[in-house]
Amino acid sequence: MTKTKLNTKKIAVAAIFCALTVVGSLFSFPVFGSKCAPVQHMVNILCAVLLGPGYGIGAAFVASLIRNFLGLGTFMAFPGSMFGALLCGLVYSKTKNVLATLLGEVFGTAVLGDLCAYPIAILFMGQKSADLVFYAYIIPFLISTTAGAIISANVIYSLKKTNVLKGMQESLSQEGEVKHVTENA
Repeated sequence: MTKTKLNTKKIAVAAIFCALTVVGSLFSFPVFGSKCAPVQHMVNILCAVLLGPGYGIGAAFVASLIRNFLGLGTFMAFPGSMFGALLCGLVYSKTKNVLATLLGEVFGTAVLGDLCAYPIAILFMGQKSADLVFYAYIIPFLISTTAGAIISANVIYSLKKTNVLKGMQESLSQEGEVKHVTENA
């Protein structure tokens, strides 16, 4: 048997962030065939700072899925958002450095997300499109993630300056934990 803990407050906040991402994707702009949605990257960074990498990846995946079902995103939303969420979440969990977290989001999305977009593009768009994606998506991913990083930096530093950030982090890490026991098969 393994014990896992789910924090109900973190799940609720991740769901709100996911909804914010979907609504925020209405405010996207096209760059070379990509729908750049900076709200996704802002949310990735806020998830990293408030919730941790696991919740960030989960929120990014669900938001990408919903965006695709609603026609608000492309398949490129998955690698771009999820690798950014993973890297910035890991960076923040290890360093607690906001600037490094912002750079982790930008690198994770623009470089790692682009590299992982290539096989997805082959699968869903064909080889010719995939060759274009490999070279052409770094710029759109970079523009989108940089815009989101700038927005989130302003939000985080404003929350930090008013001492609200620390209270939010403490509230999310201490309360609302529910223990679940699962059996390994």
